[in-house]
Amino acid sequence: MTTAAGHPVDDEVPSSARTALRVLTTAMLEDLDALADRLTLMVLRAEPSYAELGVSAPDALRENLRANLERGVQALGGFVPDGVDPNDTSRETGRKRAREGVPLEAVLHAYRLGGQVIWEGLLSTSREVFRGRYDRELLDASGWGWRVIDAGSAALVDAYRLEESRLRSQELSKRHAFLNALLDGRGKDAAVAQEASTVLGLPTCGPMLCVVAPVDAPTDEPLRSPRDTLAAHGLVSSWHVRPTDVVGLIALADRTPADTVEALRPVVAGRVGASPVITTLGQVGDAYTLARTAARTLSAPGVALLDDNLPEALLVGSPELTSRLAQVAFGDLLRLSEQERETLLTTLNAVIDSGGSPTRAAQRLYCHRNTVIYRLQRVESVTGRSMSNARDRLLFTLGLLAVRRLDSCDDTQASPAAGR
Repeated sequence: MTTAAGHPVDDEVPSSARTALRVLTTAMLEDLDALADRLTLMVLRAEPSYAELGVSAPDALRENLRANLERGVQALGGFVPDGVDPNDTSRETGRKRAREGVPLEAVLHAYRLGGQVIWEGLLSTSREVFRGRYDRELLDASGWGWRVIDAGSAALVDAYRLEESRLRSQELSKRHAFLNALLDGRGKDAAVAQEASTVLGLPTCGPMLCVVAPVDAPTDEPLRSPRDTLAAHGLVSSWHVRPTDVVGLIALADRTPADTVEALRPVVAGRVGASPVITTLGQVGDAYTLARTAARTLSAPGVALLDDNLPEALLVGSPELTSRLAQVAFGDLLRLSEQERETLLTTLNAVIDSGGSPTRAAQRLYCHRNTVIYRLQRVESVTGRSMSNARDRLLFTLGLLAVRRLDSCDDTQASPAAGR
């Protein structure tokens, strides 16, 4: 049975045991300094985390341990002042240790050592001060006594985790704030760049990539644990999940962009774009725009470097020109039957990819060279353009990209997923 605050009630203990605890704890309260000294040494020896807190930490640690010992002894003896939470010092310890970054396991170990010191103090007081008079009563009260100590331990854990969660949220908010500052171009301010570097764990200058993965639906996860994956390759990065996208900044050190993208590829589950190399945090805003554009050049999951997809990026950056470009490049060809249209466009694409050679295009298409030449003449006849004209070749090349993009958009809109 416990109180509403989770503290065991003392009606679980026989009256003789309660009397014994009251007598023994009264004597112990007069010897708290010696108990605190003993517990401080035990904790510093048992838990290196506490010794690493700093030169002044032992005094602060002793003060905290003494307060916990006092409240624990008061709780066992029934001396907790009215209106005071019996677990107040436990909760404050949990919050304090979370802020200091002491591992929870170490904090709990120290707390258990405190319980051990209290119980051994009760026993030694009974034997040394009262000639063992209260040993039997201590046995009767032992279960309840440890439940009191466990209640304090549980309160400490809850407070530690709440504070840890608050600090994590605060740190995340701070990181988001500095990322947004960089995306807004405020990284050009040296002071902002320096602080952002510290908060995000990135250098203020040196080769970096900005990576963007658009989030098309709330349940999308276009990148899975990119930070850990890159860290395994010795790459430092900072990642942030936002409502519309996942944004990452990667310090390249001596790696090439291609090597970095290759290291990232195994965790890619959506469309991911990477900017050209930047050298300062002041360039993050422009890099973000370019990386997002690179991601939009993809019609399926994958990762694209902007510089590898520049023609597609030009179309993405001017969506209103895409359909017009396709129409101007191919004209009446787009109004042919679907089968003939696809045959002619596929042949034209093969010829362009083959450097204008009908022979190599025929090999790619598994057909006769003359067939390729006939189809190419048909393309030129319908469109009024010529492969021998450099400007027309460029228009055909961009037109093919535009047609593919328009077809991809039509497929997406027609898919069941798009209609949901």
